[in-house]
Amino acid sequence: MASHRKPRQRPLSGGTVRTAATLVLAGAATATAFEGTSLADPQPTPAQVKAEVDRLYGEAEEATEQYNGAKVKADEAERELSALREESARKADRLNTARRSLGSLAATQYRSGGLGPALQLAMSTDPQDYLERASLLTRAGDRTAAEVASVRRGLDEVGQLRDKAAGRLADLRARQGELDRQKAVIDGKIDAARRLLARLTAEERAAYEAGPGGAAPAAAVPLGGRTPAPAAPADGSRAARAVAFAYAAIGKPYVWGATGPGSYDCSGLTQAAWRAAGVSLPRTTYTQINTGRRVSRDQLAPGDLVFFYSGVTHVGMYVGNGQMIHAPRPGSTVRLAPVDSMPWAGAARPA
Repeated sequence: MASHRKPRQRPLSGGTVRTAATLVLAGAATATAFEGTSLADPQPTPAQVKAEVDRLYGEAEEATEQYNGAKVKADEAERELSALREESARKADRLNTARRSLGSLAATQYRSGGLGPALQLAMSTDPQDYLERASLLTRAGDRTAAEVASVRRGLDEVGQLRDKAAGRLADLRARQGELDRQKAVIDGKIDAARRLLARLTAEERAAYEAGPGGAAPAAAVPLGGRTPAPAAPADGSRAARAVAFAYAAIGKPYVWGATGPGSYDCSGLTQAAWRAAGVSLPRTTYTQINTGRRVSRDQLAPGDLVFFYSGVTHVGMYVGNGQMIHAPRPGSTVRLAPVDSMPWAGAARPA
């Protein structure tokens, strides 16, 4: 009979105990890492939070300018696609009309062409009438050949237009995909910055907002909160109108991708301001810097566009006295700020 006694348990050796303990501790450490920051890691200081938020907002603004450029190209592709479709529809209508005319003429010739020309002449009660009709039929034959050629050309043209439209549609879909990707990047950066800012106290957050490029400097805004009148631009009334527009936009919120009238991003504000002055600027910072002529920092005049960061990802409008008006970042409003509050990249004076 088989034995049913319980097998003896072997005691754990010292090495086995150490291994088991190591695995338990490693598991605990892994769980702690997934749950959040280790207790040994210090919480970021307000200065560290500010630096990281600035970095995230800078990357979001760079992505915004890329989004703006892709949006311009997507809008162009959409307009071209619409124009191609309209032209294709018009040519298709003309082609169908030519086809109907050709079919009607062919039917008429078929009905009258059952007898040969000699027999028709012999049976005709009025030979002169026959000869006149024969001349008309000859000319009709020439017209038929021309209409057939026209229909063939029309078929080719409509086919080419439809091929172009298909290619532009594919381009538009690619542009829209690029817009979606850039939007996801921007939203992710802004959300991360907002989560970091939420760690700050109300006083710390207010100090961050009042930092460089944030609130207007005390010297720029007199008592009572009114902004000073713009300085007289040296290059004419168009610059004066652009500066006046920028002053009127102070207090409106920054919204990425916005071109007004209720909100703006940085390049959207400068584009709208100069459009109000009758000058058309391109949409993005990296195209606006090549508009008009470049000016050095010591030659700045009110109305000039001032650009910042190595990637030329931010733009403001110089208004005199070392100040600019710009749309700084998400969560802020259009405001006055010192020109030297951000890394300088260059300046341009729209023509």
